[in-house]
Amino acid sequence: MTQNPLQPLIQELSRLPGIGEKSAQRLSFFFLSLPLSEVQKLTTILMNTRQKIQFCDICFNISLNSTCHICMDDGREKDKLCLVAEPKDVFSLEKTQEFKGRYHVLGGLLSPIQGIHPEMLRIKELIYRLKTNPIQELIFAINPTIEGEATILFLKDVLNPYSLTLSKLAYGLPIGSDMDYADPLTLKRALSGRGQL
Repeated sequence: MTQNPLQPLIQELSRLPGIGEKSAQRLSFFFLSLPLSEVQKLTTILMNTRQKIQFCDICFNISLNSTCHICMDDGREKDKLCLVAEPKDVFSLEKTQEFKGRYHVLGGLLSPIQGIHPEMLRIKELIYRLKTNPIQELIFAINPTIEGEATILFLKDVLNPYSLTLSKLAYGLPIGSDMDYADPLTLKRALSGRGQL
């Protein structure tokens, strides 16, 4: 039996989130149908993006510079900090145009089963920000999953010594969902309807 010449590409594409083998096969045939110049353009953009993107020194969002555009924006509310798991969550919340404060990206959620422990998240950096900036409200904008709830409970204890208003997104987000897939209106309602912890 002859091996499919597209198999290496299909295998790599099927590693992408949300892409199964059939979708990977369709994408492979699509790339094959493109002019070589278009494929080259895509690979150049992919390589340039991967090489140029870095994490913001302050909030750990993705950026082209050492400080992201949100942290550099003096018009943002400095006393409100929105805590998210990943940079993609910042993008989802920014689409709502509801939150005018700043962000802190943890870099994941606690999950002992997956080997993700508190020291692996950007909790020390969060504490430093709280000690050096006058933050009044910390909003947990974390997916309502078991890992998300465990992270919130852990951080509530860690943040207890600080005089902060702690709140989390209202449950306009269904339990077990991912913010990345929520529409802007749902996220907007979740932000505006947040409650204190």
